[in-house]
Amino acid sequence: MNKKKLLGTPYFIWSVVFIIIPLCMVFYYGFTDKSGAFTLENIIAISTPEHVKALYLALGLSLISTLICLVLAYPLAMILCGLNVNQHSFIVLIFILPMWMNFLLRTLAWQTLLEKTGVINNILSFLHLPALTIINTPYAIVLGMVYNFLPFMVLPIYNSLVKIDPNVINAARDLGANGLQVFAKVTLPLTLPGIISGITMVFIPALTTFVISKLLGGSKILLIGNVVEEEFTQAGNWHLGSGLSIVLMLFIIVNMVISSIFDKDGEGSVL
Repeated sequence: MNKKKLLGTPYFIWSVVFIIIPLCMVFYYGFTDKSGAFTLENIIAISTPEHVKALYLALGLSLISTLICLVLAYPLAMILCGLNVNQHSFIVLIFILPMWMNFLLRTLAWQTLLEKTGVINNILSFLHLPALTIINTPYAIVLGMVYNFLPFMVLPIYNSLVKIDPNVINAARDLGANGLQVFAKVTLPLTLPGIISGITMVFIPALTTFVISKLLGGSKILLIGNVVEEEFTQAGNWHLGSGLSIVLMLFIIVNMVISSIFDKDGEGSVL
């Protein structure tokens, strides 16, 4: 037992240094002013018109991106699940291969593709088709979110699908259920933990992202993540930035609580 505790010491130290201490710093700055006195102004600042606008826009784009990822991921996960053993391992590997590339590089690649003189518009110009004016718009941000976070929706759903006993599906069909009924009454309920897990894994990073909106949305579109990033890097106001971060933590906690309610046994986990 002592040896097991000893083996867990590096992880404990890592958690303290990179999780607990930073969180304590965020809460300290979020609930204090520049003089170090306790205040709630940094939290209440989320109610200002510019911050409310950035928060609502972030919530809206995150929900849209999550919904699109769900619509795309479920059929794709079913296709992967339907392949034979020799095929699906390779195809799943190919699908998650882009995740091995740096997140920033993947987003920069889309910036290169979508910009006015980018690859896509050059091809459209060569074909004498109208140019695509999507860069620096909410559509480009949603596209970047879907591209970057789609694997995080596919993998939990796929993991839930492969755990379904084929005999359960066969039994439903033997009892007279058609394909739609089997999906609605058997497959969908059994994969609900994977769906909830996927929604959590997509919605949280989409809500807090600032890189995608900064590169694909330009300076015209500010999400709440961009506001927090600017308070830390440009304005140097760690107190306000931390206060807004705490508000975002509340959304994350609510999302995780909902996930834990529907996935108590961790069936939707990708691990």
